[in-house]
Amino acid sequence: MSSERFRSKLETESVSVPVVQEGRIMSKKVTYKGANADVQWDGRLCIHIGECGRAKNELFVGGRDPWCQPDSVSSDEVAEVVNRCPTGALSFTRKDGGAAEAVAPENVVRVMYNGPLYVRGDLEIDGAAEDMNGVRFRAALCRCGQSKNKPFCDNSHEEAGFKDYGAVGETGDGLESEGGTLRVSRAPNGPLLLNGNFTIIAASGRKAWSGTRAALCRCGNSKNKPFCDGAHKDAGFQAE
Repeated sequence: MSSERFRSKLETESVSVPVVQEGRIMSKKVTYKGANADVQWDGRLCIHIGECGRAKNELFVGGRDPWCQPDSVSSDEVAEVVNRCPTGALSFTRKDGGAAEAVAPENVVRVMYNGPLYVRGDLEIDGAAEDMNGVRFRAALCRCGQSKNKPFCDNSHEEAGFKDYGAVGETGDGLESEGGTLRVSRAPNGPLLLNGNFTIIAASGRKAWSGTRAALCRCGNSKNKPFCDGAHKDAGFQAE
């Protein structure tokens, strides 16, 4: 399912894409209640990848009202499908005593072909609202410099024609241990600053870099992507 078709389906159902007012994405959250689990959808984070709609079960069905029906599948299936969402737009609450979402054993940053950084792990992201539950585990971070919802991706890279094929040249200093909190902070008018144990996966799927500290480009102008090379200064990049 293409992103355009997926957006079209969303717009005809009980949820809608985020509303932008004065350059800011306004909150749009919907909770779909079930007997054994609730599913939360956060329009501030959704970039319509389609992992939920393509799942081969009845949890998410385009054109149905409501399109998400948690009671149509088991609570374990709810958890599994929600966990596929790379942006943190989907989260769940179990009522059957089953396990809540668990932190991934490794912190991983995936560099997407002409797209954002997908981050998964034990995340602490500067700029995340307190009620963005999913981004404690999964997030899509802007690296084109054009998002109106920084530090998160809002698909602006598509209209901006951002191009970076996701190769990673550096290898890092390596890890002595895995896991633990990965802190993502924002240098004013500068890069994303990552602190903690993490691995970077190139768009090719190769484990390319591992270490505990890195400055990652978020202005879209670095010649050494995904790493910052100071290009934001000459580009006049401005962001909190």
